[in-house]
Amino acid sequence: MSLIVHHLNNSRSQRLLWMLEELELPYEIRFYERDRRTMLAPPELKQVHPLGKSPVLEDGRIKLVETGAICEYLVEKTGKLGPADHDQGLRDYRQFIHYAEGSVMPMLLLMLAMSKVPLLGKVAVRKVQPMVDTHLDYIEQVLASRPWFAGQQMSAADIMMSFPLEAATSRAGLGPSRPATMAWLKKIHARPAYQAALKKGGSYAYA
Repeated sequence: MSLIVHHLNNSRSQRLLWMLEELELPYEIRFYERDRRTMLAPPELKQVHPLGKSPVLEDGRIKLVETGAICEYLVEKTGKLGPADHDQGLRDYRQFIHYAEGSVMPMLLLMLAMSKVPLLGKVAVRKVQPMVDTHLDYIEQVLASRPWFAGQQMSAADIMMSFPLEAATSRAGLGPSRPATMAWLKKIHARPAYQAALKKGGSYAYA
């Protein structure tokens, strides 16, 4: 039985398609489109899960939300894209699996929300930018020291980190001043599995 991905355009669920392509697992995509005025997910997603969010992964009777939890489930299911077999690799893997959504994305979402506030929004964004820069500088330091977030091999931690860093290129000023991070983005975008996921997933503004 194929896995089912409930996929929202221009969303974090693009990461899940990439991961499934890397794992070479068969899957079916069920597509949902954002409201063009509000950019919110459509109400139909609440028929899939009470939170009305994407991605949702169905594996038979199992239904999962939260991309990090889904990634960890797929790592356990396949034995692939997990941490390196040593303590430091495991610690780095765990850290970046959770850091993507726990630390980086909240700052980017705050910047997005503030940017839409009339008049005072731009002032608020300028106040938040130094906090975002602290994260981007830390990420640059990590990627300047090793090729992947959890060490010498790509893992689910890299998949988790892809969306916030892609979003940061358009929302938070990530660019050539952080060459190791930009090189990492170029590297993941060139992967055949990433390209296959883009082709299947449809509209995605950040690649």
